[in-house]
Formats: sequence, structure tokens, C-alpha cells
Amino acid sequence: MLTVNIHEAKTKLSFLLAKVESQDESVLICRNGKPVAELRRTASTVRTGKLPPPNLAMAVKIHGDLTAPLGQDELPEDFR
Repeated sequence: MLTVNIHEAKTKLSFLLAKVESQDESVLICRNGKPVAELRRTASTVRTGKLPPPNLAMAVKIHGDLTAPLGQDELPEDFR
């Protein structure tokens, strides 16, 4: 955990936010040496190591009529 005073936190806020985002670092902000606040990632931005779901609306292309009945040759064996 990184510890900074209020003046340093105000001066370097963008830098501290980047550190919190990229390195999952927490920053303790102190006034006169006493902890006042903590800057940390929110639960919604914590990385899980998994890739975000792809935008499927952009990746899927549908050809033909999805509501049309299937022919006998298109049905799986156990449904014939």
C-alpha cells in the first residue's frame, strides 16, 4: 500500500489513479501522519484474469430464416 500526504495526493492524483488501475495498488491518504482516506479499485473494476465477454452482436451473422421449419435432412438423427 502506498502512503501519501494530502498535498501529494492532490498534486499527483492522475498518477495515483493510474497506479491503482494498472497495478491494483491501494493508496492511503494521510493528514498530519494520520490516515484519512484510502484510494482503491472499486469491485466493478477489479480484474479477474478473464477476458471480457465479446460483443456478440457484432460477431454473429445470421443467414436464412430462423423461424422457418427444418427439413428432414437438417434435423438431428434422434429427432427424426
